[in-house]
Amino acid sequence: MNAAGFVDPGAGRSGTNDPAAGRGLRRDVEPNSGPWSRYVAMGDSFTAGLGDPEPRSPGGMRGWADRIAEELSDGRPDFRYANLAVSGLVLRQIIDRQLGPAITLKPDLVTLSAGGNDLVFHRSDPDRLAATLDAAVGMLSATGATIVLFTGPDWGDTPVLGHNRGRVAVFNENIRTIAARHRNVIADLWALRQLSDPRMWDPDRLHFSPMGHHTIAAMVLESLSVPHTLSPLEPKPMPAGSWRDSKAGDIAWFTNYLLPWMVSRVRKRSDAAPLTPKRPEPGPVYGS
Repeated sequence: MNAAGFVDPGAGRSGTNDPAAGRGLRRDVEPNSGPWSRYVAMGDSFTAGLGDPEPRSPGGMRGWADRIAEELSDGRPDFRYANLAVSGLVLRQIIDRQLGPAITLKPDLVTLSAGGNDLVFHRSDPDRLAATLDAAVGMLSATGATIVLFTGPDWGDTPVLGHNRGRVAVFNENIRTIAARHRNVIADLWALRQLSDPRMWDPDRLHFSPMGHHTIAAMVLESLSVPHTLSPLEPKPMPAGSWRDSKAGDIAWFTNYLLPWMVSRVRKRSDAAPLTPKRPEPGPVYGS
């Protein structure tokens, strides 16, 4: 069972019952990539890797999904990875645009994170979102693939975004119910208390930093009971004047990041090119 108490389809298949799983401890054993050979990631900017720039990665971003694929592909020349994530999509758009292609790609491992943009920018009803998500997860689960679902992070201490905390918490409980119903794996961002460190976040406070993506990748692998080579982080003490206790920083953040983001979602340029998936076709993690 995973940390949330649900049956973990990956447990027992990855070749480890390591009691350190889920506690962020580095393994002193050889990596075991698990039984998966075809991984498809579905989602929005979180899954696309925003906040984790890497010029050598497709789209110029690396992110937690790439980091997971790197670990799973170790010693597996047959491993293939596709990332269908597109920044800015709401849950319904993710399902409409990515569910069919994901099933067509015949993955044996799928990660699905959706609903964050609905809750933060549209104040959507978490129960209605969950009903839509449940139907899509049912279709994915019917393929026999291992499905990983994400709870939302706790923005409780974040100005403005913290007002969404109640809706995120309700949606998270729905996600846990969906995961239990379909025997999915939970990647619990809400319980990942390391994310309370501001260094885990991009300056926009909406996306994760490279350190955050690294930490999330390790948590997902541990949720799948997969040993990995990602070293646990040992953050230094929080620096003085961090964004958590600086009013001036709050104003600058709202002016430079949150306000432009909100405006961009209202005023979309008619001549703007449509965003495309990061890695639409399964391929080797490194190279074309």
